[in-house]
Amino acid sequence: MDELIARVSASLGVDAELAKTAIGHVLAFLHKELPEGPVAEFIEKVPGARDLVDAVADKSDGAGASLLGGLLNSGLMGLAGKLNAAGLDMGQIQKLGHEIFAYAETLLGKEKVQQIANSVPGLSQFL
Repeated sequence: MDELIARVSASLGVDAELAKTAIGHVLAFLHKELPEGPVAEFIEKVPGARDLVDAVADKSDGAGASLLGGLLNSGLMGLAGKLNAAGLDMGQIQKLGHEIFAYAETLLGKEKVQQIANSVPGLSQFL
């Protein structure tokens, strides 16, 4: 996890804590959308990733309980909103996606990363 945090921090020009928070949001989103398969494998291969996903999920419980809140906080738009609220702009969010997927490719291979991207509409733009 430290290597991924360092990569994201350097690429986005943010401190390590913000990088860790952003990674947590992305991994929690991916885990929610695709709890099995390559995402689960990636989370298991990155030390500390499971704890980070659980921590983000715990903070999100109950958020957006209304129908409108649920719609606004779901999918890629919901993820972008959370990342924006954490302090990232759209350019940084796109770099974040590139860094996470590039790192995932080193652990899983290109084919499995492509499976992840193809499973969520709009996600492939971050490869």
